[in-house]
Amino acid sequence: MEKTFKQILQNRRAINFFDPERKVPEGLLRELVADAAHTPSSFNLQPWNIIVLRDKDEKMRLQKLAMNQPKVSEAPVTLIMLADTKAWHKDNDSLQLVLNHKLQDGELKEEQRDWFHGVCEKLYGKSRDSELAFAVKNTAFFAMSLMYAATARGLQTHPMDGFDHDGVKKEFNIPENYWVPLLMSVGYHAKNAEVLPIKQRKSYDDIVLSFA
Repeated sequence: MEKTFKQILQNRRAINFFDPERKVPEGLLRELVADAAHTPSSFNLQPWNIIVLRDKDEKMRLQKLAMNQPKVSEAPVTLIMLADTKAWHKDNDSLQLVLNHKLQDGELKEEQRDWFHGVCEKLYGKSRDSELAFAVKNTAFFAMSLMYAATARGLQTHPMDGFDHDGVKKEFNIPENYWVPLLMSVGYHAKNAEVLPIKQRKSYDDIVLSFA
């Protein structure tokens, strides 16, 4: 039965216990990523990438840098989410791919190429803070879409920010332009493992502020 979006929102949980024997097929993972790729991003620059870990030894290497959380290795797939702080730069391969798409679709004309580079630099390349904000916020949007896509297809996820950022970058030879905003385990809930009650959330009145 197809889930409504409200059901997806409510069913999405940060699961601690995964079934290590139930695999996530490559084709299914590709579908999740393809779904999440529809996430909106600044200027459609899509400054996100992922490293997919399936090998037990690789996941154990990551687990040692992630507060030794068992779910890192128990989940059939654990992702290292990458936020490309240089995805706005004219020499960045990802930007060139996006720019070519814009030219192919007629969104931009060839003579607007330099203008586009200049706008991206002005918006996102002003400082290290602006680069980081640009990359991380957009990659966080993508990660959330990925979690909802997984929930819609009967999978469970757990996003994690408890890890040694610099250690992970060094261990997996991640280039300097990437920031790692989170890790994400993906799989199926372990049989007979407890599912904790849904935690309380802020209400509308708690969320809305005014400083006037």
